[in-house]
Amino acid sequence: MPYHLFLSLIKIILANPIKNKASPSILGSHSTHTRTRADLELHFSSYVESLRLAMGTGHYFWAIFYFTSLCSASLANNAKINFREKEKKVLDQILGAGKYDARIRPSGINGTDGPAVVRVNIFVRSISKIDDVTMEYSVQLTFREQWTDERLKFDDIQGRLKYLTLTEANRVWMPDLFFSNEKEGHFHNIIMPNVYIRIFPNGSVLYSIRISLTLACPMNLKLYPLDRQICSLRMASYGWTTNDLVFLWKEGDPVQVVKNLHLPRFTLEKFLTDYCNSKTNTGEYSCLKVDLLFKREFSYYLIQIYIPCCMLVIVSWVSFWLDQGAVPARVSLGVTTLLTMATQTSGINASLPPVSYTKAIDVWTGVCLTFVFGALLEFALVNYASRSGLNKANMHKENMKKKRRDLEQASLDAASDLLDTDSNATFAMKPLVRHPGDPLALEKLRQCEVHMQPPKRPSCCKTWLSKFPTRSKRIDVISRITFPLVFALFNLVYWSTYLFREEEDE
Repeated sequence: MPYHLFLSLIKIILANPIKNKASPSILGSHSTHTRTRADLELHFSSYVESLRLAMGTGHYFWAIFYFTSLCSASLANNAKINFREKEKKVLDQILGAGKYDARIRPSGINGTDGPAVVRVNIFVRSISKIDDVTMEYSVQLTFREQWTDERLKFDDIQGRLKYLTLTEANRVWMPDLFFSNEKEGHFHNIIMPNVYIRIFPNGSVLYSIRISLTLACPMNLKLYPLDRQICSLRMASYGWTTNDLVFLWKEGDPVQVVKNLHLPRFTLEKFLTDYCNSKTNTGEYSCLKVDLLFKREFSYYLIQIYIPCCMLVIVSWVSFWLDQGAVPARVSLGVTTLLTMATQTSGINASLPPVSYTKAIDVWTGVCLTFVFGALLEFALVNYASRSGLNKANMHKENMKKKRRDLEQASLDAASDLLDTDSNATFAMKPLVRHPGDPLALEKLRQCEVHMQPPKRPSCCKTWLSKFPTRSKRIDVISRITFPLVFALFNLVYWSTYLFREEEDE
């Protein structure tokens, strides 16, 4: 191979510019130290001298080897381009002054004059609280929007520039999305603002930001605490109508939820995405919503409310087994359980909003309070019956004594009359045979018929109650059975009703 041919090829290789230092790639690799131009010229001189000696002595194999090594070194150094500098040039090219106007919305699909299409997806990071009193919930999420702006297309340098990254949202056009049911919200700026914008070579723009929101959640508490609540997250355009801007859910998986999401008193069962376009007198606006279905955890309320209320009701029944004469003990027990139940009810209502309808927990606490109050009234009835029975017994004793005195006085009067009669006095004899119309004969006959009738068989309840002589004792015995039975029947109706209604709501 002629020597001058090799020299011409070497001159072509050297014609390419050589950078002093290499820059990191778009993927963010560290900068690597490269040779300076003086070092490359020194190495090139050594390669040329070796090539001249090889060609002069006829060793063509070594000449080709030196030439291949020289070409590889030159190409490797030329491949180390400063892509950060390229990114700056591309950004200045597409976002430079007078080249891009962020006030103008992008064109429609395929460059048409239709509305700009923005696809939305969210990632739910955490749900901190769901407040029943204020009817709101707090959520932290990563919000993403993606659209195409053909004005932002750029050359990717044969696939080496995957995307450009911005941290200033005002440099490009942004959709005017807002959260329609938001009460409070803030961005996260620790350590740096948690936001970025990626511009892809085809003009696609990805906007991502981490935000925390407090959103309104109207609740229906009729089945509380056996209820399920649906809390919505609504996103809509504020100023652009559907003729200019349309929001769509991202295809595939528009809503993502962090694994092992923990809520103190709720469980996130599922979520549904939907559209909620709204029409006003200024036009129709695009709207997206996601419904989060929460189920309230019942175990907390079972331990904190239902079981304590049952225990208070059962404790109030202890007074039925105390002696009716133990007035201080029965009054103290009844009043204490009543006040405790009233305090429990007021504490439950303090953690709930004042609604106009009756909740399931209101039915439970109201009936339990009624049972406790009924036990206190039962003692009042027993005390009244006891005193009434005692007064009747005293009156009966007085009447018996009075009758005994009257009989004794009648006997003495009859004896004195017999002593005062004359010995010649005659006595009228009563006839031995009575006439059919004689009233005395009819009375005797009626008494005989009564004694001849078979006696009525008493009922088992009357027989059992006859063991307790006083009426107050009978009231206590009946209450021991009636109160538990009625309370058990109430529990059966209560749980059957509300548990079935919960299943129907599902």
